Amino acid sequence: MTFLLLVPLALPFVTAPLARRALRRLAPATALWVVTGSAVVLACCSLTALGAYVLTGLLELPLFAALGELVRPLRTGSDLLVVPAAAFSVGALAVTLWTACRTVTRQARAFRAATTEADRRSTAGDLCVIDSPCPDAYALPGRPNRIVVTTGMLRSLGPDEREALFAHERAHNAAGHHYFLAAAELAALCHPGLRPLRAVIRLAAERAADETAAAAVGDRRLTARAIGRAALAARAAWAERPPFVSAATTGPVPQRVAALLAAPRVPHRAARWIAALLVACATVSVCASATGIIGVHHEVEIAQGEEGD
Repeated sequence: MTFLLLVPLALPFVTAPLARRALRRLAPATALWVVTGSAVVLACCSLTALGAYVLTGLLELPLFAALGELVRPLRTGSDLLVVPAAAFSVGALAVTLWTACRTVTRQARAFRAATTEADRRSTAGDLCVIDSPCPDAYALPGRPNRIVVTTGMLRSLGPDEREALFAHERAHNAAGHHYFLAAAELAALCHPGLRPLRAVIRLAAERAADETAAAAVGDRRLTARAIGRAALAARAAWAERPPFVSAATTGPVPQRVAALLAAPRVPHRAARWIAALLVACATVSVCASATGIIGVHHEVEIAQGEEGD
C-alpha cells in the first residue's frame, strides 16, 4: 500500500497544463475556485504522503517501534522504497516548514507595514490616498478593507479611468482574492509541481476582477484602457507592494487587456471536461493518500498483534 503514497507526490506535476487550459476555457471566477481548490487539496495530500513515509520509516527503527508499542519493528514488504522515501520526506518536510515560516513572517511584516502606512493617511470611504510621485494602487485587505492609491497614480489616469481602477480593486477585496493568493503561495511551498499554479491563480484573480470592474462601470474598453495605463505608469513600482496583495497592474497585462477588448467568452463545452480532470486529479490524490494511510495503519496493527502469535 505504501506504493500508493507515490501518487499524491506525482500528480501535482501534471496539473499546470490543466490549470492553464481551465483559465482559458472557464469563466475567470470559476477557474479561480477550481484551480485553487485543486491546488490546496493536492498540497495537503502530498504533505500527508510525506508524513506517512516519515512515520513508516521511524517505526522500522527499534527505538521508535518500542515507543509505538510494537512487538517488532514495522515491516511493510516494500522496505527498499520506504527507507529512502522516509529519508527524503524528512528533508522535504523540514525545508517546507522552514520556507513556510520565513514566507509567512516576511509577508506578515509587509502586511503590518502597509496597514500602518495606510492608518496614518486620510481616507474617503474605503479609499486611502498616499502622497507619493510613484504611481501605484492595490487592494489592502483587513478590517476595514481599503484601496491604497498614490497621488502619482491618480495624476496618471483620467476621472473615468480612476473609477474603473477603483472598481477593479474593490472587486479584489469583495471576493477575498487575497485568500486565494495566500493559498496558492502555501501550496507552492508544499510541492514544487504546484509552483506554476501561483501565476495561473494570480492571473485568474486579476481576470475575475477585470470582468467585475467592466460590469460595474459598464464599459469594457474603458476598463481595458484604465488597466493598461495604470500598468504602464506603475511598471517600476510593483515590487514595493506587499507580496500577497492584489493589484490591477500585476500579471500579464496585455493578455488581460486583450480579453477585455474581446467579447465576453462563452464557456466552451470542453471546459467542463478540463474542470472535471482537475477535480479528478484531486480526488485520486485523496483516495490514494487515504488508502496508503489505511494500509500503513493495517501494518501497524499487525506488528502490534505479533505478541499473541
